[in-house]
Amino acid sequence: MNLSRREKGKMILEAFITIGLMLLSYYAVHMILKRVVLIFPESFKSIWGIGDVIVNIEGNQVFTSTPPFLILVLILTGAVTYWRLKRRYRQYQLTHIINELHYIAEGHYEHRISHDYRGDMSRVVDSIHVLVDSTVRAMEEERMIEQSKDELITNVSHDIRTPLTSIIGYLGLIEEGRYHNQEELLKYTKTAYQKAKQMKVLVDDLFEYTRVRQKTTPLNLVYFDMIQMLEQIAADFELEASKQEMTIEVVSALPSLYMEADTEKLVRVFNNLLSNALKYGKDGKQILIEVEKTDEEAIINVKNDGPEISPKALNHLFDRFYRADESRSQETGGTGLGLAIAQSIIQLHKGDISARSQSGWTSFIIRLPLNEI
Repeated sequence: MNLSRREKGKMILEAFITIGLMLLSYYAVHMILKRVVLIFPESFKSIWGIGDVIVNIEGNQVFTSTPPFLILVLILTGAVTYWRLKRRYRQYQLTHIINELHYIAEGHYEHRISHDYRGDMSRVVDSIHVLVDSTVRAMEEERMIEQSKDELITNVSHDIRTPLTSIIGYLGLIEEGRYHNQEELLKYTKTAYQKAKQMKVLVDDLFEYTRVRQKTTPLNLVYFDMIQMLEQIAADFELEASKQEMTIEVVSALPSLYMEADTEKLVRVFNNLLSNALKYGKDGKQILIEVEKTDEEAIINVKNDGPEISPKALNHLFDRFYRADESRSQETGGTGLGLAIAQSIIQLHKGDISARSQSGWTSFIIRLPLNEI
């Protein structure tokens, strides 16, 4: 640490003052000893080893005739001076550190205290840097959470406003009697009803999304056969798939795959993936659910041979309210929350979900741990 000229001057002055005080102290001790010796000379001279010292004290010759005492005084003076200067230097170090901390606290979070310190001070500086970095990360996370909340409110408001405007518009026409016949009245009420159902889907998805995003959301774990559950889900979608001239098949070399998970939440995930495959893979003919197993995890691949998804869209598929095809999502009535919900559910199970689209197949790969969650 570089001291300022003022600080250096203060340390030099303190060194001179300390040396002066030590010499004055030594002289005071010398005068006290001399007085005591003069009062009780015989008592001190009879003590072995210090008789010559007593004689020197009597003759005021201590400064010139007793080298051991002079050396002792010099060592003691140097030690005390060094201790005081070191103490003062550490005070200056603390002052510099505190000043830099105030500078950082003013908003200069990228600033770092210089590492020209040793020992405990170096560890203090490192601890301060760790604290500042963690604080900056916490502030950034809080900022992102606030930004995320604002985006959520904006997106929800936008998605609710469109059907709500239609509902108000058609109900207004009915209220004002601006319809020509019963058929037109039924048309208005049907449209308002459909828009109301879209709003309900959005609200339900939003509620589910906020619920599963919480890390403390409890899981109702049960022991079940994954393959049997997937076959049941596939059977539920067979009728809808046949209407679109598509087939759904569960493919696995395993006769069964028992594991522990929250089946209600996982059903929501696979329902969403199969619904998406039917909505957005209309030009395809097949939806395959491939199941594999390793020593540590189950791997489920839900894929369809419909149109491929662009690499740019793949990077945002799991973002909430993201729609790869705006016109198509409006046609199918998607909320843009389905895949975000699926990702959160899989993460609650300490698993992973990813997407890829290549070689004529669009795949969603889910990895779930087989160990206890």
